[in-house]
Amino acid sequence: IYVGQLKYSVFLLIYLSLGEIVVNEVNFVRKCISTENNQEGLWGKLICTNFKVSFIPQDTSPKQSTLSHLLLGEHDIPLTCLEQVVTVNDTKGKKKVLGSNQKLKFNPTELILYCKDLRVIRFCFDEAGPESARKVCLAIAHYSHPADLQLLFGFEYQGRRYHESKDLPYYLKVKNTPIFDRSSDWDREIKRTNASEWRVCSINQNYAVSSSLPEHIVVPSSLTDQDLVQYASSFTDGRIPMWCWSHSNGSALVRMSSLTDPLQQKKTEQKIFAAITKSHPQRNEPFRSDLDKSLPSILDIQSAFVKLRQICILDPFEESEERWLSTIENSRWLEYVRAFLKHSAEMVYHLEGGNSSVILQEEEDRDLNCVVSALMQLMLDPRYRSLIGFQSLVQKEWVMAGHRFLDRCNHLKKNDKEESPLFLLFLDCVWQMMNQYPAAFEFTETYLTVLSDSMWIPLFSTFLFNSSKQRAQHLMDFAKHKAIPQGEDQVVYFPPVWEWSQQFSTKDQTLFNNPMYVGKGAACVQNGEVKTFKRKPKAYSSTLRGPPTNLRNGVKGGEETLTRRSSLANELKSELTPVKDESPSERFFKDWFSRPADLQGLLIPLLMPSHMAFWKLFFLRWVPEACISKGGPVTTYHKLSQLVDEIEILQSQLRQYKGTSPGNTPLTSSGGNPTDQRRMYFQASSPDDPSTPPEYLTSSFPFTPTGNLSRRTVQGTPISKFLNGARIWLSTETLANDTV
Repeated sequence: IYVGQLKYSVFLLIYLSLGEIVVNEVNFVRKCISTENNQEGLWGKLICTNFKVSFIPQDTSPKQSTLSHLLLGEHDIPLTCLEQVVTVNDTKGKKKVLGSNQKLKFNPTELILYCKDLRVIRFCFDEAGPESARKVCLAIAHYSHPADLQLLFGFEYQGRRYHESKDLPYYLKVKNTPIFDRSSDWDREIKRTNASEWRVCSINQNYAVSSSLPEHIVVPSSLTDQDLVQYASSFTDGRIPMWCWSHSNGSALVRMSSLTDPLQQKKTEQKIFAAITKSHPQRNEPFRSDLDKSLPSILDIQSAFVKLRQICILDPFEESEERWLSTIENSRWLEYVRAFLKHSAEMVYHLEGGNSSVILQEEEDRDLNCVVSALMQLMLDPRYRSLIGFQSLVQKEWVMAGHRFLDRCNHLKKNDKEESPLFLLFLDCVWQMMNQYPAAFEFTETYLTVLSDSMWIPLFSTFLFNSSKQRAQHLMDFAKHKAIPQGEDQVVYFPPVWEWSQQFSTKDQTLFNNPMYVGKGAACVQNGEVKTFKRKPKAYSSTLRGPPTNLRNGVKGGEETLTRRSSLANELKSELTPVKDESPSERFFKDWFSRPADLQGLLIPLLMPSHMAFWKLFFLRWVPEACISKGGPVTTYHKLSQLVDEIEILQSQLRQYKGTSPGNTPLTSSGGNPTDQRRMYFQASSPDDPSTPPEYLTSSFPFTPTGNLSRRTVQGTPISKFLNGARIWLSTETLANDTV
């Protein structure tokens, strides 16, 4: 614990993690809460450590019931989360964006921190010593621009944690999520999907063939190791085609990079494609999709995100307020989200309806392929819609497949041209599906948001590296430097992000659980007995259907008005255009959407532009004006969680009664399950104490926008209508083109 003294001799505490040290600090700092009232804010101490920027308020306000991070305080920002460090001197009219080892020739009166999680934090140095303020600004800028990967705080933290906390039980918990760093993980996946014509291959042991592929990959059984080594030289970075998943009809999903040798291209392609064809039971030829030609580039995606970020957190509403929602549409972010979902659904048709293996091809096979491959499996396989299954999907198709997290997240802030939010776009696509099929996913949008935020906490190996090889090299050097014995499992001394107990309490982790989830183990009560639904394995087929466009799992959603308008537009278009025969894919989708969805089967998202929603919790959670007290989806989540908790208590009591002998009195418990075993964050209330929504519930729950830059009120403007559910921003032209 580091103790510092502040105004009025009040002692403030900053809790430091293992290996964390205070670099610089300044007293009498004001954290601005509003831009309209310069005197409104929190007074306290601003501290820069080798891990975070920390603000310790002088007056401790009552703690709101929000997600509490075990390693970060309410006012803390990890250094890797900083996008820009801007210093301002109001009296001289100067402003400067600080980088590493830069000089600051004026004493700042303000410090503005732009964060990668979309926060904007402003500190004023009205009463602070000018030299101390300047030094802390320079320290923040310097430590947020590490010169080397191993200077990130995670390396120091995990080394100290290994030696000082090795015997803690959380080392064992991560085993639930397969890491796919060993052949046994791939073997289990082959058996689970019944991919009998595919095998685990280890020709990339010690990364001998490709520096970006994992050491173990799955390939057609008909190809020998010698063949694969020979073919590898023709592919970008030796990335030979890699199996991802197999359908019950025998079709496989495969991803590959581009061929670099024009002379060998046709010959190599023929042999690879022949092997994939041979792996299919009906010997059907595979369908290839070139994603570089079909989808937006990583530069397009970054450009759209920069525009969206500007709209959400930087632009004042002022004169542009009337067009706020149309500018979101013009950023093209939702257009790109729809494009990836649409293309993934089309590839699902070829795999499911066309009974053909699908090959996803991209120049490097490390960006767009990650998005599409993961989305396809999410649509096809209910396993990946569970929490552990989804984590294994990210581990398999992103981490081990060699997505450039270090470059795309720009952790070292060395090359802005390489930065692109591919993983965030993927999470937005997942949220779109969750929004349409809320009972099909075991996890919540809070989980997706926290997962995105974890990219900016450099304590875990998941999002720090560009490839398995880079991870192995750095962790080997790290182990030597920290005197960790050779042969120790890397998961033990540098765990992945899936070890959530390092970030959140057991109670807070229950916010990840979706009370509406209909999984394979869904329980029910029949004739006084608790029973579990066990669905028999069924072959996926084109006869599986989805809900009508105005239904969600049999319940009418909020899209009815738009669906009618879009349907009218389609009817008008059909009258003006000649009738044409439906293609097989059109029949497939029409047939699927004509019947109720099987939440444990194939899921296809609704893909009209009007079905693409704006992810409010993620993009607007830090905007105070967007925060609706006792409103938003959390109010439904609150009630459903209490209902599910009450049902589980009753089930537990029924089991206790059932397990007793006729002569014994059954054990009863008024409280139900022990607190640490309850799955729901909001627990059932007693009959004597009827539940009312807690005061702290807002549309931003479990996050709080307190301490972010405020803007003028938006009541009565288009954005306030949008936040209350109105969908007024779609233009007539958009609706007229509202087609799948």
